[in-house]
Amino acid sequence: MFGKSNKNLPLDRIETIIGPNTNFEGHLKCDGSVRIDGVCEGGVIETVGNVIVSPDAMVAADIVARNVSVSGAVTGKIKASDRLEILSTGRVWGDVEVGSFLLDEDGYFRGQLVMKEEPELPPQLAKTGAADKSAK
Repeated sequence: MFGKSNKNLPLDRIETIIGPNTNFEGHLKCDGSVRIDGVCEGGVIETVGNVIVSPDAMVAADIVARNVSVSGAVTGKIKASDRLEILSTGRVWGDVEVGSFLLDEDGYFRGQLVMKEEPELPPQLAKTGAADKSAK
């Protein structure tokens, strides 16, 4: 589901489901994965596992999780320690901080993207970048 095999199977098991006829408001904190099929307004959804936002789901809250997969609509900050996926039907309005990022062709993202770990520049680019800065 998230492009990587994961050895921690308990975190991949969905323990909390906010159903399609459910409207949740507040702070949801859990240790397992969460699937949202309904509406979440205000507050925070926080888990050490994964959050899956289904195609018909609407979330107006911040999300903190290991992996986040969005097929529905999210307005709010997203902090994914590993990966954020915005799939073809997904729409995200808000700033995100991620380990890695995937935006499908028809997915939508509007906000600021911050990737947590900056890789080292290859030596050839590091020299070129330093030469360009000193030439100015």
